[in-house]
Amino acid sequence: MKLRLWLMFQPRLVTQPVVYELGKKFEVITNIRQASVNEEIGLVSIELEGPRPELDRAIAWLEEIGVKVEPVEINTIEG
Repeated sequence: MKLRLWLMFQPRLVTQPVVYELGKKFEVITNIRQASVNEEIGLVSIELEGPRPELDRAIAWLEEIGVKVEPVEINTIEG
């Protein structure tokens, strides 16, 4: 299963390797589709692929550490 999500990072998380940790902690494939990051906020459009239970665990972990997770409504970059 594939999900496209917007991840919004608080300032304290901007310099942390969250996407790397996501791929290590969970059996998901990460594909960054778009990103805008500065010292105040990080906004990342990401595609996650894996079994649904593992995707659910990964999303719960992101929210637990303080990342806001929203579904992508429109495919901003297709290809």
